[in-house]
Amino acid sequence: MTKPRHSILGSLLIVMSAAVAIGFITGQVAWCLAIAAIAWSLYQIRQFDRLIQWLQGENDSEPPESFGHWGDLFDELSRQQKRQRSREDYLRNIISRFQQSSAALHDAVVIIDRDNNLEWWNRAADRLIGLRAASDRGKPVMNLLRDPRFIRYFKKGSYAEPLQLPSPVNSDIQLQYLITEFGEGDRLLVARDITRLTKLEQTRQDFVANASHELRTPLTVIRGYLETYLEQDLPSPLTRGLQQMQQQSRRMENLVSDLLLLSRLEASQQISDEHPIQIHSMLQHIYEDAVELGREKGHQFQLEMDDGYDLLGQEIELHSAFSNLVFNAVRYTPADGEIRIRWWVDKEGGHFSVQDNGIGIDSIHIPRLTERFYRVDESRSSSSGGTGLGLAIVKHVLARHGAHLTIKSKSGQGSTFACHFPHEMVTAARLARLEDDDDDFDDDFSDDQQDSVA
Repeated sequence: MTKPRHSILGSLLIVMSAAVAIGFITGQVAWCLAIAAIAWSLYQIRQFDRLIQWLQGENDSEPPESFGHWGDLFDELSRQQKRQRSREDYLRNIISRFQQSSAALHDAVVIIDRDNNLEWWNRAADRLIGLRAASDRGKPVMNLLRDPRFIRYFKKGSYAEPLQLPSPVNSDIQLQYLITEFGEGDRLLVARDITRLTKLEQTRQDFVANASHELRTPLTVIRGYLETYLEQDLPSPLTRGLQQMQQQSRRMENLVSDLLLLSRLEASQQISDEHPIQIHSMLQHIYEDAVELGREKGHQFQLEMDDGYDLLGQEIELHSAFSNLVFNAVRYTPADGEIRIRWWVDKEGGHFSVQDNGIGIDSIHIPRLTERFYRVDESRSSSSGGTGLGLAIVKHVLARHGAHLTIKSKSGQGSTFACHFPHEMVTAARLARLEDDDDDFDDDFSDDQQDSVA
């Protein structure tokens, strides 16, 4: 702006100087100055109008031609216009290449704006999800993908784990949905066809289930004969061998049972129906079993329960998950250790935790603890009698109940395993009064319908 301002002042001085000179010659200095000033002002107004007309024009025409300071201004605008066109061409080329590359993807890619409306998608989204460019653009995504599980996943706002659902177009196609947030409230939805991977996983699950089922019969026969032989009066070396065989066969049976349970859990991501579970009675039984299991080690147990709330779900599955966590604490806590079992409800939902002051776990192992057969210490795990499937079972049980597992542990400082349930899985506890009558417990439950926790 410095150059045009000096140029305008210079042109004005030149015009006024010429007007003064002509005024002295003609003897009409005042009139010459006035006429020059008016003419100079009209010229400036004319050039300004040309600039305004060009700026308001809808075409991409070149700026008007002129000279002097107006010519400098129009030349600079022309250079800016060329640079802008170059940037637009560059961006247009990038967008075109992005659309071409995304159209070639086999995965569905959908952009959702901050108002949850469909903004853009590629061709694969038409094929896998059934979106139509002519009629669906700008519509809310939850009006088109109406599966309740997808709606809960979308509204949750936490997309660390993908969601697997059948395609709304073809139920034989299995899709994996993954949402990524970007910009200011915008979302990128990617739907991947994992039908082949699902079939391979199903084949693996069927094989494990069938193999485990077939192993049960021979193991039962072996254990039956071992029990029969051990009842006889046999030499000590032979008795010790048979006892070891019986111990290993029992461990093998436990492994088979866990494999069958894990295969059944993997067959479905959600429980088929929900039932009120008397969590206090369940935890009391697990607590008593844990006390008996840890009696030889002299463990100290502490049980804390929130009396006002119960859980919805499958009792057998939750009993398996909770008992796995408690019995693991008993197995891996040294003698005279302390184990704390808690159930409580807060604004985040329901929580069950098992805390011990045992040997702890190094942080590098924690991300892999829920993998099948993963061992922190192979020799220690084998001596404890575990199958290596307990935490995998816990993970799948919680996933089927919409819950998740957190693990906090440091080597030598104990561990805390916690299960976190959403509010919709928590219910008000039934009225349970334990009355001491001749040392017998008489449970009296109300018949009122349970209310869900808001």
